[in-house]
Amino acid sequence: MDERGAPLSIIVCGANEHDVKKIVEVMEGVIIERPTEINENLCLDAGYVGANEVVIEHGYTPHIRPRGEEMTEKEKNPDYKPRRWIVEVSHSWFNRFRKIAPRYEKTHASCLALHHLAAAIICFRKAGVT
Repeated sequence: MDERGAPLSIIVCGANEHDVKKIVEVMEGVIIERPTEINENLCLDAGYVGANEVVIEHGYTPHIRPRGEEMTEKEKNPDYKPRRWIVEVSHSWFNRFRKIAPRYEKTHASCLALHHLAAAIICFRKAGVT
């Protein structure tokens, strides 16, 4: 997701697979051309502690917060709001497409195609196109 919540990469895998195992596929699946002179930041949760090298290889600066650091920051500064909610809200937008929330599709290709269609609709809505 970018800072607005628009999806940049989609992969389909089992629900019981941890996210860090698919970090390479996600990073290689980004379809947006990025400017090479700007080093972009990538915020990750504590589950991605071992993925620093992969993130750096793909031109991002990793920001991985250890567990509990966010709570101490909130105690120090009551106005602190984590940016994690952008990803959580984006997942909620995908869940609004009732065809893809339960996976009824038999083939990987048709499931991925429906997710791409949902991502395109989300991006159009983000851009203000109706």
